[in-house]
Amino acid sequence: MTLREMLDGVKLAGELPEDVAAIAVAGLEYDSRRVKKDFLFFAFAGSRVDGRRFAQDALARGARAVVSDLPRPDGFVGSWIQVDHGRRALATASRNFYARPDERVRFTGITGTNGKTTTAYLLEAILRHAGFITGLTGTIEYRLAEERRPAPNTTPESLDLMRFAAELEGRGGTHLVSEVSSHALALGRVYGIQFHTAIFTNLTRDHLDFHRTMEEYAEAKRLLFVPPDSPAPRWAVLNADDPASATMIGRSPSRALWYGLSSKAQIRAQNVSSGFEGLRFDLVYENARQPVQSPLIGRINVLNILAAAGAGVSYGLDLATVASGIAACQAVPGRFERVDCGQPFLVAVDYAHTDDALRNVIEVARGLTRGRVITLFGCGGDRDRTKRPLMGMAAAELSDFVVLTSDNPRSEDPLDIMNDAMVGLRRFDTSHIAEPDRAKAIRRAIEQAQPGDVVLIAGKGHETYQVMKDRTIHFDDRETAREVLRSFGYEKNG
Repeated sequence: MTLREMLDGVKLAGELPEDVAAIAVAGLEYDSRRVKKDFLFFAFAGSRVDGRRFAQDALARGARAVVSDLPRPDGFVGSWIQVDHGRRALATASRNFYARPDERVRFTGITGTNGKTTTAYLLEAILRHAGFITGLTGTIEYRLAEERRPAPNTTPESLDLMRFAAELEGRGGTHLVSEVSSHALALGRVYGIQFHTAIFTNLTRDHLDFHRTMEEYAEAKRLLFVPPDSPAPRWAVLNADDPASATMIGRSPSRALWYGLSSKAQIRAQNVSSGFEGLRFDLVYENARQPVQSPLIGRINVLNILAAAGAGVSYGLDLATVASGIAACQAVPGRFERVDCGQPFLVAVDYAHTDDALRNVIEVARGLTRGRVITLFGCGGDRDRTKRPLMGMAAAELSDFVVLTSDNPRSEDPLDIMNDAMVGLRRFDTSHIAEPDRAKAIRRAIEQAQPGDVVLIAGKGHETYQVMKDRTIHFDDRETAREVLRSFGYEKNG
């Protein structure tokens, strides 16, 4: 492929010289360490490191030219191509290089503050049950057909996503389900991709350290439904019960499908029954009614199921097939995941790390017990500080006992983070303790439990690490809870 062909559709800041345009390019990279002979290297302006620092190293490794939205640095020797937007240029070039796999593999993008991961797992289960070979990219893991891979980002860089889609196509895959974060949308990681279906779950306070305001945060989400310089998704599956949904689609030509519990939803749930065994309800769409059973717990998962069902409908699946796929999704790691060692109370681990998510998951716990709800939570460092007191308020208002601890403090002092959350926690008279050591905090939460109680360990969910100022350590809430339970004499494998 020539450089001109690879950059077809990229907005250049100047003319591309003919001798440079005719260069044969063997690949492209944004990490200079992975550059090979005859590659094109993309240098970004990062939040911490200027990618131009690595441009000369990329040339030394065999790169033919460097693409950047930054001007050529002093002393650089080689071909420098300046573009209007670096990450959008990478997205367009990646799509060109991999022959536009999104025109053959059907992409589903899922965005929203909460519920993306569960909805993605549910939809992939529906599609797989329908006989399709699928891929998934998201917070917990990437799945390519039967293969599981680590997830460095919720949404991969555009190059990695196109490479993944091309590999999926090569294995006979037909559908790719992707969680699409607001960061990815704002940075242009999915720029130019033709989505068949876009799903919106909800919008609540999060990531304001990055987006600054709720308006900017919502505008980033909207880019999935009204993308710049590319076609809108064929289908938009929208939460009829969330007011922000109306702002997502605007005058988009996408075919809208509204889901929810209210009468204004087109695809909705009726006769909902929720308990320890999971969920049961009637899935209603147009003139059809289909009984649904799911092992997932809590009424909040009804909306996630409806969102996935709506996407299934967008692919022409009948409700019986959708229901069978829903039943096949047994669990989602770290999403109200039970730790069962035979104890007479429920221990659940959940990824809830916003005040809205924490409220939702505590309400799930409240609906499952006649005893007390004991909630352990912490707040992440180097993230939106304004949500910390709100999380403290949510935990205190809805729980019977709260254990405040550390999450991923990153570069911040854990005690400073906990003090921010304590401001909200102390607005209620709820009994509570503070313990910065998360392992000790989990022990203290569990030792409070009596038969019939629910112990909710919130914040880290599926994560198997804890990020400190100077190191990252192995830490898994589920493992720690299981060790504590066994130390108390409960031995059933969970």
